Formats: sequence, C-alpha cells, structure tokens
Amino acid sequence: MTDQPPVAVTAVAGRDLSSTDGLTELLTAYHLFTEAEKGLAVGGADGLPDRYRSEILSPRSAFADDTVVVARDGRAAVGCVVVTAPVEGVAEIKRLWVDPSVRGRGVASALVEAALAHAAESGALRVRLSVWSWRSGAIALYARAGFGVVESWDARDGLVCMEHA
Repeated sequence: MTDQPPVAVTAVAGRDLSSTDGLTELLTAYHLFTEAEKGLAVGGADGLPDRYRSEILSPRSAFADDTVVVARDGRAAVGCVVVTAPVEGVAEIKRLWVDPSVRGRGVASALVEAALAHAAESGALRVRLSVWSWRSGAIALYARAGFGVVESWDARDGLVCMEHA
C-alpha cells in the first residue's frame, strides 16, 4: 500500500467562489446521492428539487453569506463542507461531501476540523448540524469530533440533530 499525501483544505468565502472551484461537481454528487438514499429516483441534476439545483447552478449565490471549506487532492476538489455565519452565536455545518475515490484518507475529518475552527474564528459559540439517521458513518464522525445529539429543530423524519459546544 502506497502512502498518499494529505489533501489540502482551504476556506473560501461563498461570495468569492468561482466556476472553476469544483464545487458544482461535488454538490451535484452530494444531492444525487442523498436523493437516492431517500429512495427518490432522480435521473440527473435537472431532476433535483429547485432548492438543490440552485446550489449546483450557482454555489456563489447560494452560499454568498457562508464559508465553503474545500479539500483538494492536487488541483482536484475532492471534498467540501459549508459553514454558515453565526446567528446569535450559532453556526451550522451542512453539505459535507467527500468524493468516494478519496474516502478513508481523513478528508471528512479534516473538513469538519477546519469547519469548526472557522466557526470559532467567526465568533460561533456553538455549531450545529443535521444528518440523516441512516448515515451511521457520518454520525460516528461527528461524535468523534465532539458533537452530541440534541433535540431536533427540524421536523423532517429521519434527521438527527447534533451540536458542538
């Protein structure tokens, strides 16, 4: 087994995203995979709900007030997570995705760690997230990062709400 170098993780203000950052491809994969997990047949990005298509078509607009942490393996974007600006001391992590070809290399952990660091630097006292209950690997990752399950703030069935203080 060959050791592979770690990926580089950088935070970018959403308003500064460019069309060449690779985020469109990552978000497309994320949303298509999520819809498939829910059992919804979506043939491609055009079949996604409008709210998800808007993120794919213009991440810069969708995340203008947020920060996007991107992991790169060389020049290729291989992972991302969005961190919202704190509101009343609470930031939110969403859209964590790592390309399946680089999973097992600590990319998701690095993204979560960078997201938490950015949230703290931005003045967040707490960071929250929601994750589908069937994503046991993600729930375990978040627990290792210090998140705990809290009462749900989202009425959708199957979501687990977690918070890091």
